Amino acid sequence: MRTARDVTLPLVIDRDDPRPLPRQLADEVRRVIGEGLVSPGELVPATRTVASRLGVSRGTVVAAYDQLLAEGYLVGRVGHGTVVNPDLRDVHPPALRSQGPGRTGPAPGPAVIDLRPGQPWTSDVVNAAWRTAWRGAAAQPLTALPTAGLPQLRAEIADHLRRMRGVRRAADHVIVTAGARDGLALLLAALGPGRLVGVEDPGYPSLRRVPPRLGSAVTPLPTDEYGLVCDDLPTGTAAPHVVVVTPSHQYPLGGSLPVARRQALLDWARREHVVVVEDDYDSELRYTSAPLPALAALDDPQDGCVVTLGTFAKTLGPGLGVGFLVAPERLLDDLRRARTDLGQPVSQVTQWALASYLASGELRRHTQRMRREYRRRRAVVLEVLGGLPEARVKAMDGGLHAVVESDMGEAELIERIRSRGVVVAGLADYWSRPAAGACGIVLGYGGVPLEELRTALEAIAEATQEA
Repeated sequence: MRTARDVTLPLVIDRDDPRPLPRQLADEVRRVIGEGLVSPGELVPATRTVASRLGVSRGTVVAAYDQLLAEGYLVGRVGHGTVVNPDLRDVHPPALRSQGPGRTGPAPGPAVIDLRPGQPWTSDVVNAAWRTAWRGAAAQPLTALPTAGLPQLRAEIADHLRRMRGVRRAADHVIVTAGARDGLALLLAALGPGRLVGVEDPGYPSLRRVPPRLGSAVTPLPTDEYGLVCDDLPTGTAAPHVVVVTPSHQYPLGGSLPVARRQALLDWARREHVVVVEDDYDSELRYTSAPLPALAALDDPQDGCVVTLGTFAKTLGPGLGVGFLVAPERLLDDLRRARTDLGQPVSQVTQWALASYLASGELRRHTQRMRREYRRRRAVVLEVLGGLPEARVKAMDGGLHAVVESDMGEAELIERIRSRGVVVAGLADYWSRPAAGACGIVLGYGGVPLEELRTALEAIAEATQEA
């Protein structure tokens, strides 16, 4: 049988090229795929083989492969090495061209560094504890899952929330979800159609798009540098039935809701019978001070108003597809009935693996390592962009993204950055309605190697200085 050690490809690097070696190597792999020298589903060379042949470190090759895995050009198969994505035509349809019978690949073009937000650094997730958890999960007999999820996983999530967020809830209050959007959809399905959902403005676009899909309307609520403005929330018939907030790290502007506002929000929600959905998406990744308590920690576990949405996407990676919902007792029956009707979306193997991984304590250790890594990356962002008079970096107390405001027109700035081989998101996209002064970019600093991040940030700095 042919193995990854037997595979060779005509990969070339140039020591005089200013591009970092991982970027050069990733570009080369895209090139050979585009030229049809390796087809979807076929093996690519092992990292040690490439490193030995090109005279580079294995870490350089691993970083290049990780980038291509994140982009969807490659996929890893346990026990079978790394292959070109069999579904490459679906993943990158604009970039594919015919290479003759049976040959397809991405069309050649300038390589880009993708700094769009939402991607964590996932290279350090897979270790002995991770492999052990998945091997044990695969050995479990396949049986029907309880509607709310595997009891062992729910117990571990409850313990995780107690340790990391100060939230004391019984495992029965936890429902396993496929992520934050699935959790919000489950809640809205349990409450029924025709609800009015308040969302932060600006806020997370993906969550904002969920309510209309389920027959509910969305109303924007103003924010400032501290998060949701809580002193003039609508009342009476104008009050929303549900409000979605990111109190620990307002998305995308980064504010943390002060304790006085948190209490005001909860007092208002109790008076107006509003369900507060706390999206606790990256609260564990805080760098400048200890995180404030979760909203749920201030709420009544029996008759409260806070539903917490959590996910492991920022600490372990979005590909895992596991999250959780934590609700007060009064909402649990409706949520369980909705989950029964809709089905449990996370496989038993995944739930067993995550339960074992959490029980090992490795997630806490991994999170500590990632805090240190992201703190270094945050420092690089501030070093390269923080002193520019043409750009203003918003507060970066935590998380994996930065907001950079600029006086240059947003579309022009994004295009100038793109022309230098870097992709970012526009700040205006995060508003429900047009907002004066919403001019700038949102960049993620978690998903690319550190040297690529610095290269991309320097390109952004050049683009902002062209004004």
